[in-house]
This record gives sequence, C-alpha cells and structure tokens, in this order.
Amino acid sequence: MSDYTPPLQDIQFVLNELAGLQDIAALPGFGEATPDTARAVLEEAGAFAAEVIAPLNHSGDIEGVRLEGGQPRMPAGWAQAYAGFVEAGWPALSSPESQGGQNLPGVLAAPVEEMVNSGSIAFGLLSLLSRGAVHVLSAVGTPEQQRRYLPRLVSGEWTGTMVLTEPQAGSDLSAVRTRATRAADGSYRLQGSKIFITYGDHDMAPNVIHMVLARIEGAPAGTKGISLFVVPKRFVNGDGSLGEHNDLRAVSIERKLGLHATPTCVMAFGDGPGAVAYLVGEENRGLEYMFIMMNSARFSVGLEAIGLAERAYQQARAYARERVQGVEQGGASNDKVAIIHHPDVRRTLLSMKCRIEAMRALAGVMAASMDHAAANPDAQVREEHQAFVELMMPIAKGWFTEVGLDIASMGIQVHGGVGFIEETGAAQYLRDARITTIFEGTTGIQAMDLVGRKVGRDGGRVIGTVIRRMREVEGQLQAHAHAELQAIGERLDQGIADLEAAVEALVKSWAGGPKPALAGSVPFLELLGIVAGGWQMGRAALAAQRLLASSPGSEFLTHKLLSSRFYADHVLSKSAGLRHAIVSGSGATLEFSETAF
Repeated sequence: MSDYTPPLQDIQFVLNELAGLQDIAALPGFGEATPDTARAVLEEAGAFAAEVIAPLNHSGDIEGVRLEGGQPRMPAGWAQAYAGFVEAGWPALSSPESQGGQNLPGVLAAPVEEMVNSGSIAFGLLSLLSRGAVHVLSAVGTPEQQRRYLPRLVSGEWTGTMVLTEPQAGSDLSAVRTRATRAADGSYRLQGSKIFITYGDHDMAPNVIHMVLARIEGAPAGTKGISLFVVPKRFVNGDGSLGEHNDLRAVSIERKLGLHATPTCVMAFGDGPGAVAYLVGEENRGLEYMFIMMNSARFSVGLEAIGLAERAYQQARAYARERVQGVEQGGASNDKVAIIHHPDVRRTLLSMKCRIEAMRALAGVMAASMDHAAANPDAQVREEHQAFVELMMPIAKGWFTEVGLDIASMGIQVHGGVGFIEETGAAQYLRDARITTIFEGTTGIQAMDLVGRKVGRDGGRVIGTVIRRMREVEGQLQAHAHAELQAIGERLDQGIADLEAAVEALVKSWAGGPKPALAGSVPFLELLGIVAGGWQMGRAALAAQRLLASSPGSEFLTHKLLSSRFYADHVLSKSAGLRHAIVSGSGATLEFSETAF
C-alpha cells in the first residue's frame, strides 16, 4: 500500500494558469489569497492529509464503526485526527470572518478539500455535511439560530447533518412522513424515522446539529408541504454550554459496501414526547432550503471523486513501478521488467492520470466562477458566472463521480489478482467510490436536471455561451505553430461539433415532450463532461507550451502536454459515439415494452 503524495504542482498549475487565482484575489474580501498564501495553505493541507488522515484510511476501513450502548464509536485514531483538523482551522477555511472563518476563496478551499478526500473520503464527509448546515443557516436561519449554532459549526467543534431520506421515500422527498407538531413555546416536536444519515451520530464532537425535513401537521401534500428544522443532539443553553440530550438517537449503523469508517445511521426522532426542533425559514419551503445544502454537497461529492481517483491512481502507479513481471515486448533484453514498461499498463495509467487532471482543472474553474458569482462587483458578471456554475454542477456531481468510479476500478486492474485482495487497499477505493455516483442524487437524476432545467428549458442559451468559449480555445490550438497543439485542437473541434449537434437535437426534442430527451440524458452528461474536460486540457496545453519557453527543461510541463494529447486521442475521441446515442439512439429506448426487460 503506497503513501499519498499531494499533487501540489498540478494543483498550483490549475490555480495560477486556469482558474485565475490572481483575478480572485482582486475581488472584494479575497485580497489575502495571494500566491504565497495559497502555496502555504496547500502545503500545510497536503501535509495534514498525507501524514494524519491518509494513514487512517485503511485501518478505519478494517475496524469500522461500532454501536455501543446506543453511541456510535469511531475507529482508533479518528477522534484525535479530527481534533487536530479542528485545531488547525481547516473546517473554517472559506467561511466569513464574521462567523469565525478565514474568508479564503472557494478556489483555494476546493483543492484543500480534494486532498482531504485523498486522505480519506470517509473522514472528509464530516466537514462536507457541516458546511451544508452552515450554508443553509447563514442563508435563512434566524439571528438566534445563527448566534447559537454557526460559530461552533464553522469551527468544526460541532458537526452538522442532512436528514432527508426515509425508508418509504428514497429520493422521492415528496413522500416524507416525519411529523412536526407545534408546541406552545413556538418550537416543534418531531416524530419519525430517517435512514442513510451520514455522521448522524459519532464520538468526535460533543454536539451534532441536524437539519431535518419534516411535515407540519395540516401542511399540503407532496413537496409543497415540507419544512426544514434544526434539531440539536444536545440542547444549547443561553450561555452556549450544552444541556440535556434531545429526544433522538441512532438506532443502528448501516452495513455498507464501503465507507466503513463513516457512521451512516438509522435515526429515530421522538421515541418519547418528540425531538425538540426549531423551524428554519418559513413553513413549507423546506425543500427549497435543503437545495442550498444539496448544491454545496454536490460539488463537494465531485471533489471526493477527484481525491479518491488521485489516491487510486497513485497506488496503481506505485505498484506498476515495483511489480516485476514479463519481458518488455520488442525490448533488447530478455530480463523481466516492471509492468509499467508494458504498453497496456501505460495506457491504463495515462487514462487515469489525464482524466484526473481534466476533472481537477474543471473543478478549479468552477470554484473560481463560484467566487465571482458571490463577490464580483459587476452584477452581470455575477449572473454569467452563476449560470455557468449551475450548468456544470451536474457534470461535477455526475461525470466526476462516474469517472472516479472507473478510475478506482482501473486501479484494481493494474494490480491484477492482488488488487482483488483487500490487503493491498486497492479494492477499498472501488468500494468507497461506488456511493459517490448515488450521493446527493444519482447520475440519472443529475442528467435529467442537466437536460431539463439547464438545457431544454432555456433553449440551449447558457450552454451555447459556454460552447463559444470552447471554440475560442479550439481556435487558438488549431492556429498554433506547435503540431501537438494543432492535433489537440482538431480533436477538440470534433468534440465541440458533436456537442453542438447533441444540444440542437435535445432542444428540439424537449420542445416536443421530455421523454425522448431524457432517454439520452446520461449519454449527454457524459458527452458534456468529456468535451468540457477537453476544453480545459486544451487550455492547459496552451499554458504549458507558453511556460516551456521560459522553462524548457520542465518535466512537469512536458508531461502536461503529453497528458493533454492523450486525453484528446483517447477520451475526446469518444464524443462521436455519444453524439450518435443521443441524436439517433434515444428513441429506441422508448420503443421497448416492459416485457422486453
């Protein structure tokens, strides 16, 4: 099992050359996000991820979480690691100073989050959920709720959850049955059961602040009658000290395929008189508020995929360098060689590497757009960046996680038979990755959102703007004197053409009824992800070639060009098949009757 080495050089390349860190530092409130600050933050975060979190990943998977006397107990070393994480201030990195945060931009917080997830996504999930609680309380919580809960959620001293799913409901939140009854003091009493509650309870923090969807008595049926409540595990006294336990508990710990070190709980609210809960925002707008948390979480799950894919790639690369097996085909010697000399192993590793770089680049650009959408003084610029973020969010959540899952699987393939043995650790990455395509809405749900809300309803207006930006890069590549860049530009040109044809077909189909368009939604999500990744790899190639003029011996920049070319030849080249599936193949999906399956 290999150690984790933070990919700091590639992260800094993305920040400086693709995401525009200097432009972000010029925004109001982000003046401290200088290259020197960014370098120091990234180095410290990488060291913590590599030296503190990563060593716990495998042992935590083996030991798992156990329930003792109704209290979930974390694996050995996890509580100490989380205490160090909080003490170092990592949970508060991007929160406003007014809440006790460090007010650093999201473009810097995102790679920190990636590295934490490379250490262990089971560990990283805890802060992900707490940030969601911070976001929703900051947006719609009362002043008293903000005073009582935000400072300690921001610091990480307390942790938060998203409490949505019920046994009969799954992703259909309109079927939520948890009941909220008004009390005389203005609070509510909750009665109900929830499942799949990540970090629903644990022993790493003294209080857990639950954000719970429930239905107030007399509320309308369906999604229009759902409200959001804040429900503390322990009551908070006026002076901030902790009081008695609320009427809620972890009934059991779910037995899962992966993430064994994450306590995924079945939660019971109201065994007795009812869990005391406080309404967040207005009645019956709970689903709207919950999406504040979910959109934040969707980007974070995409970062989970990148971090986990990087860890799987590093382990596969290390194994390929040390595993000696077979002779090099076409080589001058009959001596056995490390398997990294074999052509297909190299192809596999490069397929892993180039897609990680494409995802990391696109995530950096998205994070920068989030910062512009939040802080740019120009209202039109804010609107444009927000539209881009909303369009690409299904790609971050859907395409990143599908690619991460594939990369984790490839990692096992590089190991061969020993990859199927748990002791190597390669299998854990695949098991852990499997949930990322389901978290916060499955890939199919993301694809429907992309095709319906983000492309079909606006007639392709926003995606048309993004395609024009892609065309600018393609033109620069094809006009370049360097033959490698021209080749990348030619492949990007074809990928964009395939994307344009798919958008035209989907917009036309959507206007006539949603079913045919939705039948091609998942292939379209993959197509947009592949082409958007190619767009960023094209930009990376242009930057690398420019920088090579002043650093002609740079191995990193040379490899960036090769990785971009490999992406163009091996990943972008899939665009034609996806275009055909969307334009010509979607209708066949609807022709089959149920008996055909």
